Formats: sequence, structure tokens, C-alpha cells
Amino acid sequence: MDLKDTVFQEDMEQIASADFIPWELLRESRILVTGATGLIGHTLVCGLLYANQKMNLGLQVLAIVRDEGRARERFASQLKESDALRFIYGTVEQLPAVDGPIDYIIHGASQTASKAFVQQPVETIITAVQGTENLLNLAKEKQVKGFTYLSSMEVYGHPKKGHKVTEDDIGAISPLDVRNSYPIGKLQCESLCCAYATEYSVPANIVRLTQTFGPGVNYNDTRVFAEFGRCVAEKRDIVLKTKGETERSYLYTADAATAILTILLKGVPGSAYNAADESTYCSIAEMARRVAAQGGVKVRFDLQDERGNGFPPPLYMDLDTNCLRDLGWRASMRRNIR
Repeated sequence: MDLKDTVFQEDMEQIASADFIPWELLRESRILVTGATGLIGHTLVCGLLYANQKMNLGLQVLAIVRDEGRARERFASQLKESDALRFIYGTVEQLPAVDGPIDYIIHGASQTASKAFVQQPVETIITAVQGTENLLNLAKEKQVKGFTYLSSMEVYGHPKKGHKVTEDDIGAISPLDVRNSYPIGKLQCESLCCAYATEYSVPANIVRLTQTFGPGVNYNDTRVFAEFGRCVAEKRDIVLKTKGETERSYLYTADAATAILTILLKGVPGSAYNAADESTYCSIAEMARRVAAQGGVKVRFDLQDERGNGFPPPLYMDLDTNCLRDLGWRASMRRNIR
């Protein structure tokens, strides 16, 4: 078993061993997941399947996927080991029929590439809002026990530096900036979740995730942590295209998975929960220097137009996670960037 497999096995064991997750609530359940081939979705689905085998839960995971080939490649070993995973081919915008009962829905399908927020703002919004409406209607029809929507720290707009951001700190976000197609779309989806919880008693809640990192990320992923990792692997300097002033916490993918499951099973309908490892809070430039020092490379600056490349202005996202930790969750992996 190589290092990559060893780390993955450790992550799966950590998820399945999380004693703050009431696993028995998932026994004999059917769980629908969107965004399953993404970084978080993949870890989450694999964690559910691993826990299913370890505890003989008898659950089934239904994953809505756009690309059959990519899905079968991403879950090749899981498909060999278990028949608990089933693919439903289609998109959340044009939701395919889902036969039989559904007990829980985890909705993570979303546009994630920053350039697309600027170059395809219409599609970014439609995927978010139309897809979420379709999933909430499905949740209403199936009378699910739980529904968790994966939102983003970007809904907070631009908190002041030094401010601890709690769930009621939503700030101003201009609809006239096309890059805001992403956070405004997320806010609309959050509003839909609360509306369905209030009007139709759909048990929908929200997780506002910070930047996540971990094994399984596509080698060509455009997020900064992936670029820093490529630089170290290829022994080339880290080149920052901004001043790297943005400050935020990060969250390891296995910890993101346990946070989502905790909120799904223990969260209050109509409520939102920040998810981050607060101990990792730092600026992008600071993270670059740490990674470069550990990887034996240097940091250089090649400042470029931020708006034209879809880069957000400097953000200071020091998320407060008290609400999530009050549910019993804790960040356990500690594979952080310190």
C-alpha cells in the first residue's frame, strides 16, 4: 500500500470512528448526494461507504453524476468492494427521476471555478438556484429526514480584518459585480432552504464551508493550495498573482465530511453552521511561505489584474465554529497547513 492509499485509509477510518456522529440514524437509509465526484463529495461518499461496511449499516448511497466515465473512475475501488453505491446520470438543473424512498439528501453540486463566476455568471446562478429548488422539491416529495446544503464562506461578503465571523454576520454583496454570481447564488439557495423548512417543513439546513484541502484533488485544480502543492512536487517557485492578503481558515476534507454528516443528523432545520478548523487561520501569502519553506522552493510575486481573472478582493474570513462544535463536532485530522 503506497502513501496515498495509506492516507486515504486513515481518513476513512477517522470518518467512520467519529463518535459525535449518530451513525445509527443512517441504518437502512438511502442517501442522495449531489456533487459526488468533487473533492468534498468524493470523500463524503467514500466515508459513508466505509462506515457502512465497518458497521453493517445497510445503507445505500445514490449519487447524481454528469459524467459516467469520471464517476466510475473516481469510485472504481468502491464499486468493486460494495453494491451500496448507485449512480443516477443527469444534472441538478434537469433533475432525473429518482425511484423509491430517499431518507437524506446532501446537496453539494455547484460551480467551483473562479473564472467561471466571471465568464459564465448566468450558468453559475442557474446551476445553483434551479438545482437547489429541484432538490428541495424532491426532498418535499420524498419526505426526507434530513437535507443539508453546502454553501460557502463567501456569503459573508467582506468582513473587517480582525472580526470573528458568526452565522448572523451576512454582509453586503453587490449584484452589479458579475463575480458575485457565486455568493449571491449561494445566498439565494440558503433562502430557499429556509423557505422550504418554514413553509413545507422540509428539514433543510446549511453548512458554510471554508476552503477545503486534502487527497483526491485533481492535479490541475486551480485553487491556491493545489497550485502550491504542484509547485513543491515539481520543484518550482510558488508564484503569487495577488499580494496574498486574503486571510481564512482551512478544513481538511475528512473533517469537512464529518461536519456535513453532523449537521445533516443533528442540525436545526432552517439554520446555518460555519465549518472550519480555526487553528489554521492565516493569509494566502503566509501559507505560501510555509509551504515553500517545507518544500524547499521560493515565493515570487507576479501581480495581475484581479477582477479579470476572477480573483475576489482580499477577504478576512475568520469563521467562528461554536455553533457546529455545540453539536459535538471537532476537527480531528489535524493535517493542517501549520
